[in-house]
Amino acid sequence: MSAWKPLPVSFYRRPAETVARDLLGRYLVRRLDGRRLAVRLVEVEAYLGAPDAASHAAGGHRSARVESLYLPGGHAYVYLIYGIHHCLNAVTGDPEVGSAVLLRAGEPVDGEAAMRAHRGFEGGDEGHRVKPGDVAGGPGKLCQALAVDRALDGAALYRGELTIAAGEPVAAEAIAAGPRVGVDYAGEAAGWPLRFAVAGHRHVSRPRL
Repeated sequence: MSAWKPLPVSFYRRPAETVARDLLGRYLVRRLDGRRLAVRLVEVEAYLGAPDAASHAAGGHRSARVESLYLPGGHAYVYLIYGIHHCLNAVTGDPEVGSAVLLRAGEPVDGEAAMRAHRGFEGGDEGHRVKPGDVAGGPGKLCQALAVDRALDGAALYRGELTIAAGEPVAAEAIAAGPRVGVDYAGEAAGWPLRFAVAGHRHVSRPRL
């Protein structure tokens, strides 16, 4: 399979934890104004739906904001946090399950200059001071770099302007796991090891696994 071929719908119709591990190394591709912007995913978090107190679908919660979570696996769920940052998730499983994988960090592989511009970094000498992780090393940075916002909420991830492609899958032994970030309110679920990253990768967000 070509590294740039979008993953099929069947890829997403599995449990969130399984999909999360398998997303590492895949290419998140944004087509914008005739250009291709892409990052290699290096960090993700799984959210399990109704049984998961850290999920936006905890206890079967429904609202207009989270309705895309209940689409069939293979769609985007985009939400705004703190009224500032967008976060992109890949919905997983069957319709009405409410599970998803938050895409936390990526390594630029195509169109980095445009991504840096979206992030507000200047070119020239300033560009040399951009450190690994500054462009897409966090869920908000990732969305800003790829110009992802609520307009893409509910979009199919297997076709169109926002896709996830085959990329370069990561071997199981190269994956680090730990608790998710910023979910201290979730009780026991706060400690579940559902954050996955390419071990030792420089573009993983902080705190590092």
